[in-house]
Amino acid sequence: MLPGRFVTALGTLALAGSIVSGAFAGEYPSKPITMIVPWKPGGTTETMAQVLSKAMTKQLGQKVIVKTRPGGGGAIGSTVVANAKPDGYTIEFVGISTLTWPPLTQKAVKYKTSDFTFVAGVSQYQMALISVPGKPFKSMKDLIAYSKSNPGINVADMGGMSKAFVNFIAKQEGIDWTAIPTRGGGEMVPFLLGGKVDFAYSGGIHQKYGDKMVVLASFLSNRLPLAPNAPSTQELYGVAMPGDNGIIAPAGLPEDIRQKLASAVKAAIDDPDFTKILERIKFPKRYLSPKEFDKVVADTIVSLTKVGKATGYIK
Repeated sequence: MLPGRFVTALGTLALAGSIVSGAFAGEYPSKPITMIVPWKPGGTTETMAQVLSKAMTKQLGQKVIVKTRPGGGGAIGSTVVANAKPDGYTIEFVGISTLTWPPLTQKAVKYKTSDFTFVAGVSQYQMALISVPGKPFKSMKDLIAYSKSNPGINVADMGGMSKAFVNFIAKQEGIDWTAIPTRGGGEMVPFLLGGKVDFAYSGGIHQKYGDKMVVLASFLSNRLPLAPNAPSTQELYGVAMPGDNGIIAPAGLPEDIRQKLASAVKAAIDDPDFTKILERIKFPKRYLSPKEFDKVVADTIVSLTKVGKATGYIK
């Protein structure tokens, strides 16, 4: 049997050790944080992430290092994050469309929306239905009326979620549009400006062209700041695309770490360098707290499920 004083000493040491280890465990972050971007370098999202990461570094006192993991329409990088340890040292800067639409519609995607913790919203992609001046329609109301009397007018078809939403509108209005396949915004723009298509979906590229392009409707739940007179699809049809981007982490992230990251994001989006980037690309700031971000994602799933089922993307 051990002497009483020795047992007491061991107990004291154990207690001291637990206090010290607990203190160290609570000191987040104690090492650099990896911020995954699931796209190639040089794009809008990666550019925002690089500047945001520097601003977050100032707030957290540890480096936030951006690593691109492109492929699979954002699925490869997002899968890495879904499978990472939920300790706050692997986060992702991503649009929530990547984490919501693919799991609902693509069997090959191995993650679910529930595999992520939504930390804080940062900004919004400016998704819209657009046309050009000189067309016989200048608003969404005009487009619908013109389409009913002139069936088969051309719309750029980029596939995926944007196609589902365009088809949903057509189905709701009982009209017929002719889809012209286009490979992303880079091909859509010359098609639209050259008259090969009459209108198109834009993920935000239209904002670079000023009055050369006309916004007919916002695909978001809200109207676009640069086109306040164009209604949103939420107003018109009760559905909206997931336009928010922000910081997410693996499911199971401790709430105290989530809140600390969210506070860092809130301060970082007001950093002068990050503000300049958003002004240059004409994306609005849209901070969402963890609670607000959760609600936006929940509302998004409702919209996407409604659109997906109506258009056959979700069986």
